[in-house]
Amino acid sequence: MTAPALFSLGNALVDQEFLVDDEFLGHAELNKGTMQLCDAAQQAKLVEYLAEAEHKGQASGGSAANTTVAFSALGGTSFYACRVGNDDLASFYLKDLASVGVQTDEKSKSAGQTGTCIVLITPDGERTMYTHLGITAELSADQIHFDALKSAEWLYIEGYLATSPSAIEAVKLSRDIAKKHQVKMAISLSDPAMVQYAKAGLDALIDDGVDVLFCNEQEALMFTSTSHLDDAVQALLERAETVAITLGSKGALIASREQETFTVQGQAVQAVDTNGAGDAFAGGFLSALVKGQSLQEAATLGNLVASKVVSQFGPRLSLEQYQALL
Repeated sequence: MTAPALFSLGNALVDQEFLVDDEFLGHAELNKGTMQLCDAAQQAKLVEYLAEAEHKGQASGGSAANTTVAFSALGGTSFYACRVGNDDLASFYLKDLASVGVQTDEKSKSAGQTGTCIVLITPDGERTMYTHLGITAELSADQIHFDALKSAEWLYIEGYLATSPSAIEAVKLSRDIAKKHQVKMAISLSDPAMVQYAKAGLDALIDDGVDVLFCNEQEALMFTSTSHLDDAVQALLERAETVAITLGSKGALIASREQETFTVQGQAVQAVDTNGAGDAFAGGFLSALVKGQSLQEAATLGNLVASKVVSQFGPRLSLEQYQALL
């Protein structure tokens, strides 16, 4: 195994994307732009309602996985720790990661059903997700190859893990190992729903702080219980050395304890699917940092990758598209 620059922990999910309108979301009682958890029966019922909707395809997803794929495709070495089942979706998922050089371990496989996510895309490009975690809800330390973490430069944690007690414990152990081996840590708040319903879990994942915290503007305000972004930034800097807040088409705001806060302008594109945008930004950002580039250069690359992801359907680009961005 090649020593990874990035070691990531996250939920392994296979995405199914559909085009719908706002009226459909209302009938389905889904909150637009957020992720909602469900069981297998509830998800199957939603799929029945989608019989006449346009299906845009299947993709291996999961927040941290999307970030790790971008990082790897941009030239970094990576490892992804997750939990998948013993079904065909698991084979599809792990093969997809391997195709862009993301390393995994056989410990990720176990009896059960691989998680799935129904991604509903409205005409404005916003994504709404209905997720059945399957076996990934039980991600624990037993699925994590800690030797790979010991040699990494960065540990990356997705905020969606905040709903799983066993995953929170796994993250705690991972953080202890990262500290012992001087591995930097980054986390994403992942989704407004996580901030609203799993704040205690997010606090546990962040614990006594991280090197980089990723979030969007809405998540920043909700997490800090503030109404102004400047106040949110100051509160977040108490939990992270660097804060990267994505602002959609306006770009990203970067704040650091060591330098002045600044904004990097976004790319002018027609957004058709925002699924994976924040994940793509984090992948580009961390890729640049590992190469020794500045925070401004990291945010610029993050914006560029995210802008390409939102301009097409699906949470990821092709390997060729990532490499062309370099």
